[in-house]
Amino acid sequence: MHWRNPAKIAFIGSHSVRKTNAVHAFASTIGRAGRSVEVGREVIRFNPLGLNEGATPEAQLWVLMAQIQQELELRNRAEVLVTDRSVVDNFAYFLRVTDGADPFAVEPLIRSWAGTYDLFVRLLPDVALLADGVRSTNDAFRDEIEAILDRIIPIYIPRERLLVVNASDVTESFDWWAIAERLADLVGEQLRVLA
Repeated sequence: MHWRNPAKIAFIGSHSVRKTNAVHAFASTIGRAGRSVEVGREVIRFNPLGLNEGATPEAQLWVLMAQIQQELELRNRAEVLVTDRSVVDNFAYFLRVTDGADPFAVEPLIRSWAGTYDLFVRLLPDVALLADGVRSTNDAFRDEIEAILDRIIPIYIPRERLLVVNASDVTESFDWWAIAERLADLVGEQLRVLA
C-alpha cells in the first residue's frame, strides 16, 4: 500500500559536508524498502547569478526561490522526497551575503516553508574541504556559514525534527535504516512495503 502522507527529508549544512553522498545513500535505502523516492538536487549548482563568496543578494534569492520551486515540482511524484539542502541552510547563505538583513522580506516565507519538511539531517563539518570545481574551499567561509546555521536552526527547525550527524560518518557502512524508520514514523506510515 502506498503512503497516504508523502514525506520530505532535507539534508542540510554548509558546503562540502557530504550532503550529496548522504542524499543518494538515503534515497537508496528508501528504494530498497520498496518505497518510491525522488531526489531534489542542490540548486546552487545551476545558479546563473553567482555563488560562493562572490554571491550577491539576488543570487541567493534565486537559490531560495529555485529550492522552493524544485520541491513543489517533485513533492507529489513519490512517497518520499529527499532534498540536497533546504530553505533553512540556503537562508544561511542569504543572510551571510546580506549581512543579516532581509532586503527582499523573505523571512516569513522561510519560516513557513521550513514547516513543510518532516525531518532534517544536519551534517557537521568534521571533514576537510575538497575541491569539486563548484563550491568554495575557503575554511573561513564555511565557518561563517556554520555560525549562522548554529544561530538560525533553533529558530526554524523544531528539535524533534532535527538529527545531527558528523560528515565523517557518511561512509558506505553508515546505517540509514534508523533514519528512514524515524521519517516513516513521523508521517505515520510503514517503511517496508507490506505484502
